Amino acid sequence: MHPVNFDPTATEPDRYEAPPSRGRAFRIGIGGPVGSGKIALTAALCRALGNEIDLAVVTDDIYTTEDADFLRKAGVLDPARIEAVQTGACPHTAIRDDITANLDAVERLEERFPGLELVIIESGGDNLTAVFSRGLADSQIFVVDVAGGDKVPRKGGPGVTTADLLVINKIDIAHLVNADMDVMTSDARRMRGELPVITQSLVRTPDAPDVAAWVRKQLAG
Repeated sequence: MHPVNFDPTATEPDRYEAPPSRGRAFRIGIGGPVGSGKIALTAALCRALGNEIDLAVVTDDIYTTEDADFLRKAGVLDPARIEAVQTGACPHTAIRDDITANLDAVERLEERFPGLELVIIESGGDNLTAVFSRGLADSQIFVVDVAGGDKVPRKGGPGVTTADLLVINKIDIAHLVNADMDVMTSDARRMRGELPVITQSLVRTPDAPDVAAWVRKQLAG
């Protein structure tokens, strides 16, 4: 048997070049597995930043507008600032393989709200390889949660290892699912090197202050 050399950062080539960012809204993609808390984090960021940053949101679901409907009902933004994309296939197809539908949604928001500063693009739930094309998102947040087990960060995958920010979510229930937070955070930092890791509980801190501060830094930069 020949040994298998596995690169945890490997993914399919990005077929889109990053477009010039001057004169348009900054785009942050939020990805991660099903149920990890992506839409809850999106709602928290809207609450935390909506009064200081001109922002809008694009949500991705396979066949429904469930996530967009959730945000509208939650009242975190003017409903006109929320666009829904139905991918019709695995969510990574619309955030990496053919980003046209998401780009169209972003452009509609920019035409509707001149001077828009930030668009958050929330992906439907996918696996650890689901990363955003740099032609779509300027920065990416990848969200995992403790319910998936403390083994998740060391499994790697480009979502965990290459995203600009890794968020470990739902730390308030770690003791209920026997997830060792020391193991989880140390593995995450080992896999990511100098890339940042934030642990959070949206039950304890509903406005996601650490992630909101990171977003502010991205815009300032």
